[in-house]
Amino acid sequence: MIKIPPKTENFPALPHLAIGPVQIGFPVVQAALSGYSDMAMRVIARRLGASYSLCEVVLDQTVLTAGKKLKQRFMQISPEEHPVAGQLMGSDPTEFASAAKELVAAGFDVIDINFGCPVKKVLGRCRGGFLLSTPAVALEIVSRVRDAVPPHIPVSVKMRRGLDDTQQSRDNFFTIFDGAFERGIAAVTVHGRTVHQRYIGPSRWEFLSEVKRHAGSRTVLGSGDLFTPQACLEMIRQTGVDGVTVARGCIGNPWIFQQCRALAAGLPLPPPPSVFEQREVIREHYRLAEGIYGANHFGRQMRKFGIKYSRLHPQALDVRNAFIAVSRTEQLDEVIQRFYSEDLPGRYPPDDPEESPENTSCEVD
Repeated sequence: MIKIPPKTENFPALPHLAIGPVQIGFPVVQAALSGYSDMAMRVIARRLGASYSLCEVVLDQTVLTAGKKLKQRFMQISPEEHPVAGQLMGSDPTEFASAAKELVAAGFDVIDINFGCPVKKVLGRCRGGFLLSTPAVALEIVSRVRDAVPPHIPVSVKMRRGLDDTQQSRDNFFTIFDGAFERGIAAVTVHGRTVHQRYIGPSRWEFLSEVKRHAGSRTVLGSGDLFTPQACLEMIRQTGVDGVTVARGCIGNPWIFQQCRALAAGLPLPPPPSVFEQREVIREHYRLAEGIYGANHFGRQMRKFGIKYSRLHPQALDVRNAFIAVSRTEQLDEVIQRFYSEDLPGRYPPDDPEESPENTSCEVD
């Protein structure tokens, strides 16, 4: 992992980010995170400084055939979170196009196509990162989606640097990258790992630099190893990308966007949120999640968020273990009462979170 120097006074002025006609502004945004970036997480992130966010990735078949409750989970949008993108994954170009229309009708401002998911069961169904090995199919999907949605709705693409590190994978990457722009997409987000790497080993920021030089004035966002505000701004400085998408680094730490804005303005890094500040945000997150999932069903969702929020608590391990032990929704309040009743200083989360299946940013059923 790239180590970021502690001093950040010399960051140049950040670019103003736009995706086609959609003006975003501050170029540090929240990525699509399967199982996490529902409306509740996105609203919290926006209130704490994210200028733009993406809905958790949704299968085209889910959009087209799922029941009302499941669709609501993926497609519910708050008026305060625009602009917001819906991210699609699938394998059939026709279904992609039909699902894209549904996301536009639901109110999403941008349609993002996932060609980057590295999860094994996704690859086995010829979705996500698998499509980097089939440029003709990938570009057919891009064409179908771009033709299906209104001209004022931008389409973007999420990619990894290739299926693996072979020359063929590299050639396929640039074939898809250039072909997607030729077909009218507005931006590409590039993760600096290969599909086969998943989340193991460092993200190659030097590849992002190469891609941005190749892209010229075309909009490129970077992704990978963004766990601190310093890393977010340093990726822009080092690689020249037009913006960055924060994925695992913002789960349970939405304050990272606020901290990025402070550093970008030349201010000192803000202190980590105190225990009471954490409690206020966690409770609001719970309230929003209950509105989505219902009083009897939001507990499982918030249990995993509680585990992530615990990293900022001064008694991080004890709080994490308490959230892990939760089996009933009412026990969430018990954890809050026990550990968040005294306003102690918080701590910054570790800048290299542990690897686990829940850390993948596109795992779907």
